[in-house]
Order: sequence, then structure tokens, then C-alpha cells
Amino acid sequence: MKYLQATFHINGTNITPELMATASDIVSGLASEAGFESFNEEEGSLTGYVQEDLFNRELLDALLADFPIPNISVGYDLEKAEYRDWNAAWEEEGFEPIDIDGLCIIHDKKHPVTVGEGQTEVVIDARMAFGTGTHETTQMMVDRLLHTDLKDKRVLDCGCGTGILSIVASKAGASSVVAYDIDEWSVDNTLHNAQLNEADNIEVLTGDIHVLSHISGVFDIVMANINRNILLADMPSMCEVLAVGGTLMLSGFYESDVAALTEEAERLGLILQSKSSIGDWVSLSFLSK
Repeated sequence: MKYLQATFHINGTNITPELMATASDIVSGLASEAGFESFNEEEGSLTGYVQEDLFNRELLDALLADFPIPNISVGYDLEKAEYRDWNAAWEEEGFEPIDIDGLCIIHDKKHPVTVGEGQTEVVIDARMAFGTGTHETTQMMVDRLLHTDLKDKRVLDCGCGTGILSIVASKAGASSVVAYDIDEWSVDNTLHNAQLNEADNIEVLTGDIHVLSHISGVFDIVMANINRNILLADMPSMCEVLAVGGTLMLSGFYESDVAALTEEAERLGLILQSKSSIGDWVSLSFLSK
């Protein structure tokens, strides 16, 4: 799957660091509506990644033209994201270990750690896929899984990325995990990381929500860390494979998206169980009646 890389430029007068941070969050949210699925922010620069086939440039331009903060304008430079550049960056830099609520430690092979008693260890070798645990939405989803009884539960991971959520579910006692992603790089990376973590009960499929038509049975847990537009479009299909009394875990969106997602979930017969947030990012959990 080919990706495009956009470098966003936030311009204006008298922009404080706090205002710049807020503007960056808003840009990420608006770009997500145009198909962007991951962002990297460092040293005042915001870079976003979008699958070439899913990029809605007209929508992005319209959203940025009507930016909600007065006296701030946003432009961007667009280029193809090269496979070798991404791979080399991950191999060279890796990421610092991440501790989730003292229950789980996530790290790469470049940063070995000492795992505490009762801690779940997850090793992620990010090869051409997003999802190392550094993002707030991933951390919230991992935390949800670790505080859910997964023993002997069947789990579905929608848009698996690096496979981090599938691996956590497997290590937390799930009987089986089915994962899928439209990006073949992510599918390969999930398989690689599952093997790295000796999580041998994970099945990985290539495709979008339509792969569910080839899967028999229902799931006790369905989880998706994807942008709001895909969640709204795919939620009916997710509910079709969610067992009665099952749980739908969602993240990948902002506080401003909660009302629309909750409304759609309630229309589908789900009950809101809990909500958590880190900054402007939100995670929701729903119960199937």
C-alpha cells in the first residue's frame, strides 16, 4: 500500500507554544477526516501519513481553509513516503520503552528492559507500520485491554497496524485473535511481531471491513483504533460480529467526535460503558445488549 507524507506548516502572529500545540491537535483532527491515519510531531513540525488511495485532498484543503483559530493559517507540502526511508528511520532510532499503568511494558529490540513481576512484556519491531504504543490512543486501548477479563475470549482487532493490541489481547488470555488491515505492510508486521512475542493464536487477514464476511462466528471483544470516519462507516459491520454481551472498544478520535460516535453506537443498540481521555484524544467502550 502506497503512502503519502504531508508536512504541515502552521503560520500566524504571536503564536505561543500552548496555542501551537492546540493548533497541531486541530490539524491532526481535520486531516484525519481527509483520510490521514497517523501523525508524527517533533520540534514544532507535524507530519501526517495517508494511504494514497484514501486521500481526499479537496476535503483537506476545504477544512484547512476554514481553520477554527483566528489569525492562524495552515499549509502543507505533500510527497510520496518512501519504503526505505521509513524502514531506515525505525531501524536507526526505535522508540523508548513505554509503561502502561505499571501493568505492561512495551519496547523494541533496541531498548531491552527489565520486566517487573506481573507485568506483560510486548516487543514491537515496527516495520513499515504505525503503532508502537507511543500514541495516546494506543496507550488507552492497551489500558482497556489490561483491565478487561479476556480469559478464553475471542477478540477482533480492526486495523491492526503493528499488531500491538492483538498481542496484548493474546498475552492477557484471549483464546484467539483475528486481526485485519488494508495495508499489506501492516499485515506482515503483525505476523512478524506476533512471532516475536510467541503469540501463536493470532490470525491476520489482508483487507478492510469486508473481510468479516469470510469469518465465521462472533467475537466477545471487538476493538478498533482508527479515525472517526472509518469508525462511523464500519461500526454496523463490527456490531454484526459482536456477541450479545460483548464489548466494542474504540479510539483514534477527538473529544469533538464523541457525540457522533456515541449516537451511531446507540442507534446500533449499544450501551456506553466508559470513556477515557488523554489530552484531546478519547477512547470509548460500549456493551452489546
